[in-house]
Amino acid sequence: MTLEHIQVKEYYGKILQNTQDLATDACCTNENVPQHIANILVDIHDDVSAHYYGCGLVAPEQLKGLRILDLGSGSGRDCYVLSRLVGEQGSVVGVDMTSEQLDIANKYVDYHAEKYGYQKPNVEFKQGYIEELDKLGFEDNSFDIIVSNCVINLSPNKEAVLQEAYRVLKPGGELYFSDVYADRRVPDVLLKNPLLYGECLGGALYWNDFLRIAKNMGFLDPRLVTDRPLNIDNVKIQTLMGSIRFFSATYRLFKVPRLENAHENYGQSVIYKGTLPHHEQCFELDKDHHINTDQVFPVCGNTYQMLHETRFATHFEFMGNWDKHYGIFKDSETKIPFDLKEKEMNCGCC
Repeated sequence: MTLEHIQVKEYYGKILQNTQDLATDACCTNENVPQHIANILVDIHDDVSAHYYGCGLVAPEQLKGLRILDLGSGSGRDCYVLSRLVGEQGSVVGVDMTSEQLDIANKYVDYHAEKYGYQKPNVEFKQGYIEELDKLGFEDNSFDIIVSNCVINLSPNKEAVLQEAYRVLKPGGELYFSDVYADRRVPDVLLKNPLLYGECLGGALYWNDFLRIAKNMGFLDPRLVTDRPLNIDNVKIQTLMGSIRFFSATYRLFKVPRLENAHENYGQSVIYKGTLPHHEQCFELDKDHHINTDQVFPVCGNTYQMLHETRFATHFEFMGNWDKHYGIFKDSETKIPFDLKEKEMNCGCC
């Protein structure tokens, strides 16, 4: 067990008793909740919700019947939402290292199964470290979806987390997660501060470091879904962090091995059929791909594969092949969050 593990267990198991004890909004979800998710949240037990410390929504589309893994599941709120979305034929496994959080999650397994009208629970929780999924007996290619909500920043070995996630995902599977990022590398002296680490700031990755690590672990084309700046209203924390800025963001990473390092143009297009539940008018793959129903939508080779080689394939018509390459796809770039692009363009180095 590392020092970081000890700090996190102390902070989330002993210091924090409910969401009101948080010193910043880093671990608070400020996104507008879709109505179908809001309807599910009403049925989540109050005790579970009171100990929720996520920074985003981790419920991607088309989950019916799938097997989902939640890394850092905490009190189980997201697992119980996902339990409803996958249905009685699907399953959800939550992994967390903090016994106090797991005690709350396990207390309400039967409660939620009964609330949903299931014959038996489809959720289970395991105590362990998200960097060591092999020690929990998870086999290669065994999950359709992995989610995580403001937890990977708390890991002392983020490379191992992403490597294990890639290993246990099925081909065509997806890691869909929200986390906290910084606009620069956080100094080691701040990394060791228990308050900053517990508030998801000290361990936050610098954007470019995250993109590099994700690609090295096999997730070749990370896609930014949503992002927002964090408001650090705590004077003590403001003083410690200085001019470092933090953002909450949701990414989706696909296990599609043939993705390229750049967005290449093969003259391909897709048409969305409007058949995904709750997304009849438009499907949003990421922040830059808002695909309207029945509209011919030109895509790069990577986007084509993200739709063609995954659970989304039946919801699209695909046009084109790989016979001819037309160079880089128009408007191709690596997306960075919020207003960092403008800031970096004004740095005078290019």
